[in-house]
Amino acid sequence: MPRLFTGIEIPGMLAERLSFLRGGLVGARWIDADRYHVTLRFIGDVDMVTAEAAAESLARVRRRPFSVHLRGLMALGSRKPHAVVAEVEPATPLMELQAEHERLMQRIGLPAEGRKYTPHVTLARLRSGNPRDIAEYLSVRGGFRSEAFEVDRFVLFSSRDSIGGGPYVVEQVYDLAA
Repeated sequence: MPRLFTGIEIPGMLAERLSFLRGGLVGARWIDADRYHVTLRFIGDVDMVTAEAAAESLARVRRRPFSVHLRGLMALGSRKPHAVVAEVEPATPLMELQAEHERLMQRIGLPAEGRKYTPHVTLARLRSGNPRDIAEYLSVRGGFRSEAFEVDRFVLFSSRDSIGGGPYVVEQVYDLAA
């Protein structure tokens, strides 16, 4: 039973820049740079019939390439932060692509995602963390910004059910074309 999700890969040079933000936060489990991505839609643990239906429905996506950029760091989880992430500027084409993935997955029978979509790249998972330490980390590194990068494809990833996910395997690539 595969665990699937769709996402956007982070270009190598940007992933390297993001990896320089690692460290300096007690209780953080840092994600390896080769695992950085922007999740579009978590599909979950599905049987092979559903996995094939998901892959086939995603092949019908017709979108143009677009650009996005990262606009800072933040912690996810209001009362108890559980991750440090790089925020992705929610550009209209990105949000429309994500919404289309959501609609397609519902059409094949998956339940709607219950949370509001907040595009981001997870840098660290927080097992425990002192809110003051997290705030200090963010005050020092939170101004991170990236140049825009071109999104010319999205991928269907699989992962193992493990702490922190990964390793991620690209199961299918879907090119965006003009």
